Amino acid sequence: MTQQIACPTLRPTLRMLSDEQTRTIHNASLDILWGTGIEMRHEGARRLLLDAGAWQSGDRIKIPELLVTQALRTAPSRIPMHNRLGQLTMPLEEGKVYFGTGSDCMFTLDVETRERRASVAEDVRRFARLCDGLDQIDFVMSMGTPSDVPAMDHYVHSFIQMIRGSVKPNVYTAQNRQDMEDIYTIACAVAGGEAELRAKPFMLLYAEPISPLLFNQESVGNLMFCAEKGIPGAYLPSPNTGGGGPITMAGALALGNAECLVGLLLTQLVRPGTPFLYGMNVAALDMQSTIIAYGAPDWAQAMAAISDMARFYKLPVWGGAGATDSKVVDAQAGFEATATIMSALLSRCNVVHDVGYMEYGSTSSMEQVVICDEIIRHTRFIVDGVEVSERTLAREAIHRARPGGGFFADDHTLENWKKAQWRPRVIDRMRYDNWTKRGSKDMATRANEWARRILDEHQVPLLPAAAEAAIADVLWRRAEAA
Repeated sequence: MTQQIACPTLRPTLRMLSDEQTRTIHNASLDILWGTGIEMRHEGARRLLLDAGAWQSGDRIKIPELLVTQALRTAPSRIPMHNRLGQLTMPLEEGKVYFGTGSDCMFTLDVETRERRASVAEDVRRFARLCDGLDQIDFVMSMGTPSDVPAMDHYVHSFIQMIRGSVKPNVYTAQNRQDMEDIYTIACAVAGGEAELRAKPFMLLYAEPISPLLFNQESVGNLMFCAEKGIPGAYLPSPNTGGGGPITMAGALALGNAECLVGLLLTQLVRPGTPFLYGMNVAALDMQSTIIAYGAPDWAQAMAAISDMARFYKLPVWGGAGATDSKVVDAQAGFEATATIMSALLSRCNVVHDVGYMEYGSTSSMEQVVICDEIIRHTRFIVDGVEVSERTLAREAIHRARPGGGFFADDHTLENWKKAQWRPRVIDRMRYDNWTKRGSKDMATRANEWARRILDEHQVPLLPAAAEAAIADVLWRRAEAA
């Protein structure tokens, strides 16, 4: 009797830090918090820290290890992110990797004209709609700073356009408490109420301190608002090497880790058990051009190390991939995006943003988002590993085969070819004559056509009437106050 085989599939992983290195960075962060201290500009947060056991030394707040340890005990290891229809689509937990776009691009490469121009509010909605139609893009961010709305209102307008353009979870940003309250009002109307939003969150706040060690009024207030409401938030420092952080990666990680742990601590002091996404943005400040290099290997190296730290803390983790410093969709753009996407998947980073960024985060590109969707599909196939089972060993097919005859027409091939091999969508595999007959299109051209097809054909469910009413009320009040 033939033995049935079903082996567990080994999925390759990338570790950047040893256990000893992880503990050393953790201890260095604790030393920064206790020995160096932070500057806290938010008075409510300052009082909260002091009441909990921190102490004031000049203009610095010193935070003892015990507070950090207690916060790590209460922060959940899983954040169940839903789409705006109430479906669980993005459970942030160990081993799961989700990709999405970025925010706040001043410019976009127009998908119709292929020219670089200033971003407008409609771009935010169209990018969200494109992402809604791509199966490897799991969440949306604005991908633009709209130039055609009041400057003080652009975060609220971006949130509105994101939820109109996609049902997928979104990561949003806000300027101040008023932004947070208005966005929350709209979100509650979408979800059906405050309790429903807390039970099935479809949005996650992105907020940042100012590295090194400055915690400003606005970002801290936004984070504490989320904690008050019990909805997910992230407090993500950017100690870029040579800029907001030391030039060395270990130093930048220790600093960024300390700053992120302060955000974690604040959320747990406000409301123990508040969902908190751990992480930081660590790229290189290029010493020649003074740009933050999104396509540099430093980013991928840091992301893997940050993922190791997150596993140490048992927290879901933030990262970035799919971005490029190129100004056009070219070989550099593909090369840099592939390297970071591969690193994100191998390191099992949970929330991976900035897919489709061009020009060191200044410009968005629909073509680049489409190409990255293909790269993610391609790379997932690799890192998902090799299934070894009775079906995949194909012993009966091998037994049937005539020596030298092959397997092209075998039943096993006919039954398994659709899932056994990776199949491209945008990548070209045509024979040369067919390729020339169809216009000799390069990758950027094919991606442009794919994006425009989604924008023309993909349908997104409309917002509930109550949500559109809440939007109208918020925009009317803001216009009256202007």
